[in-house]
Amino acid sequence: MNIQVNAVHFTADKKLVDFLNKKVSKLDTFFEGILSAEIILKVDKPEAANNKIVELKLSIPSNDSLFAKKQADTFEEACDLAVEAIRRQLGKFKEKLQGK
Repeated sequence: MNIQVNAVHFTADKKLVDFLNKKVSKLDTFFEGILSAEIILKVDKPEAANNKIVELKLSIPSNDSLFAKKQADTFEEACDLAVEAIRRQLGKFKEKLQGK
């Protein structure tokens, strides 16, 4: 799976990028056909709490894509929430493919 990380108006450090890659690559265990993942990191209002936004977009076969946008105090926490939301979406997508 090709994983692309984009940080808007700042540079993400290597530790954060490695964390994001590790978390998102684990989604392969739930669905093998993931083509690529795009992660967009944003800071909403720098002076506010709960201001880190992670947008996660997965490209999957059949011209579909799954999307989750989560906001939390840290990028790691927001990433965990987004990955969990995508994992649930993958489960539903798999059920749909199996005709349930």
